[in-house]
Amino acid sequence: MLRHLSPHPMAPKRVVVMGARGFVGDAIATRLEKDGVTVLRLTRRDIDLLEPEASERLAALLRPDDVFLAVSALAPCKTVDMLRDNITIALAMVKGAARVRLAQVVNISSDAIYADSTELLTERSVTAPDTLHGVMHLAREVMFKSEIKSPLAMLRPTLIYGAGDPHNSYGPNRFRRLATKGEPIVLFGGGEERRDHVLIDDVAELATRVIYCRSVGALNIATGIATSFRDIAEAVAKLSGRAVSIEETPRAGPMPHGGYRCFDPGACRLAFPDFLFVPLAEGLARAQRDEVLRPTGRRVQ
Repeated sequence: MLRHLSPHPMAPKRVVVMGARGFVGDAIATRLEKDGVTVLRLTRRDIDLLEPEASERLAALLRPDDVFLAVSALAPCKTVDMLRDNITIALAMVKGAARVRLAQVVNISSDAIYADSTELLTERSVTAPDTLHGVMHLAREVMFKSEIKSPLAMLRPTLIYGAGDPHNSYGPNRFRRLATKGEPIVLFGGGEERRDHVLIDDVAELATRVIYCRSVGALNIATGIATSFRDIAEAVAKLSGRAVSIEETPRAGPMPHGGYRCFDPGACRLAFPDFLFVPLAEGLARAQRDEVLRPTGRRVQ
């Protein structure tokens, strides 16, 4: 749950975004800049977080009145070597941020930290990940909570989609690109598993609000609506305006999360009563349109 330290939303003097060339970091930085907020965009070219002196270099760039947004990660985390490197990256950010009394620290986490459940997930749900990606994000959260004395917020988005995503993960982004090329959309099994999907614009908007309200605590970023991958594939194929086939392939293993993973968005409604998530149909159409203006590959972390 979130608690707002600022009774009235107020833009900070400066936001330092570590991982500003990534999909999420760039989106949040761009949203802040639209309001005229000063943003220091840091990338691997500025600070290689795998280098031994990274924390010192980061601390030297931070000011006491800054908001620090921790986005950098090797994601998705699929191997133990990636997990090791991600811990090193997180350690550099934590140690660097801990050296300065910042206005706020915001860590971009993930819903992957939660254990599977047939119940709606909330910010208080059990955190027991069974994937390396989830373990990585949970470890990051524990590290930040253990060392950071500044106001701290954890944002846990579910599956993110939108134009410009370089990861091309299974779901709306991959489906859209296949459809654009007129290639078949290939589903795992029948695509019957149901998941929540959130538009990158909504992630950026909520992160901005958390910064403006100087919020502390945790917040899931999820719409509360679970949709099957088949339904998404059919919607994407229709939006493409092309004759796109949808094919099924045998599963190599069980459906992830037992085929269902959905959220109770009550905490988000409580924190930001006037905020409305972009409906999936509208978000898919927006991503289809924006992909032409902002092609895949622009954001490379």
